[in-house]
Parts: sequence; structure tokens; C-alpha cells
Amino acid sequence: MSFFPAYFNLKNRKILLIGGGYIALEKLEKLVDFTKEITVISKEISSNFQDFASLHEITIEKRAYEIGDILTYDIVIVATDTVTLHKSIYEESRSTRVLVNSVDDTAYCDFIFPSYVKKGDLTISVSTSGTSPAMAKRLRIYLEKLIPSSIEAFLKEMKELRKTLPKGKERMKFFEEKSDDFMNKHFK
Repeated sequence: MSFFPAYFNLKNRKILLIGGGYIALEKLEKLVDFTKEITVISKEISSNFQDFASLHEITIEKRAYEIGDILTYDIVIVATDTVTLHKSIYEESRSTRVLVNSVDDTAYCDFIFPSYVKKGDLTISVSTSGTSPAMAKRLRIYLEKLIPSSIEAFLKEMKELRKTLPKGKERMKFFEEKSDDFMNKHFK
């Protein structure tokens, strides 16, 4: 079964990232696009990971994971080489409301990370439900090249206009025409 596509508001959500290597860094790089409420637990931290985490003021606890660590978090990402740790954390989470992502092991995932393009308020995600992350990445790169850099300014303008125009059919028509004009100008 495929994963349901959804966008979560991470404001006031506490995230725990377990791991401090290359794959954990990839996840951290994605997460900081949306929140800084992240704590990292890992016995070993690569220098690249440490540099990036320091730059973004991410809390790091340099130690091994302990049973119960997940209980004060909303979302847990397990990015280690230890499949048994992935499984045990996922099983521990089953009696809680904590959502878990076990990197490269969809059997122990409540959600997965899509490949995505983010330009201001525009976020487009691509997923193969874990079947082929490489293909999702290639499609993301393709889509990223199609999107004009002016999309951010356009969306800022649209956001401001939404605050001033009264809701209703005329407003919907106005925004559809404005979007059509943008698309016709940039995608032909």
C-alpha cells in the first residue's frame, strides 16, 4: 500500500533525530527547511553533521539511545545503520502517539520523507512510497528545473492579495486568472 501524501505543520512539534552520520545529515538538512525544534541523539557525530547542526543551533546529545527517549517527542526519525534499533524504536512507539520514520526501512515507518522542491511557500513533493528513492530524486530535479525563480515573488503577491480581497466567486475567478496568466507567461 502507498503512503498518503500530507503536509504537516511542524510548529510546536518536537522532533528527535537518532543518528549523526551521512543519512542523518540528509534528514536534518530537510527538516531545518521547516523547523528548528530538533534534538539529535547519537554516540557518534560526523564533523559535517556537527558543523551543520551548529550552524542551525540544533541540540545534540552525544550518547546512545535509551528506551523512553521518544516519549517527549512528537516525531522520531531513526537514521542509523542498526536495523534492530530501528525495529525496537518503532515497536516502542506503538503504544504512544509518536510518529516514527526509520530511514530505508518502510516496514518501521509511520511516514516517509518525499523528495521535494521548495521555493518560498511552494513545496512540491515526489514519492515512490519507498520503492525507488533514486527515481523520486530524479523527478524532483526535473521539476525543479521547470519552476521559474519568479514563483516566490508571485506567491508573496498572491498571499498579500488574499488578505485584502473578500471571499467569494469573484475572488476565486481573480486568482485563477492571475495564476493562468503566470503559467502562460512562464510555461509555454
